[in-house]
Amino acid sequence: MKAINRYIVIEKLKDEPKTIAGLELTETTDTDTRYDRAKVISIGNLVEGVENGDTIQFDRHSGFGISIKNTLYHVITINDVVIIE
Repeated sequence: MKAINRYIVIEKLKDEPKTIAGLELTETTDTDTRYDRAKVISIGNLVEGVENGDTIQFDRHSGFGISIKNTLYHVITINDVVIIE
């Protein structure tokens, strides 16, 4: 699989549950942040500044999901990336 143009194929990373005052926050209860973490799987030929294998933070409301060989990936554009860790 290879992304083209300004698209980036990512695999979302699941963070360990956080505990605040004895309450465990899961992905569904942690809605204060707008961004999710992901690992870059493939970058398009017009993408600069991001490399395959990078860990990024991106706008969680952007892009779309795609299933390839029973694995769910997410496709975003370079404009959706806010941080490279």
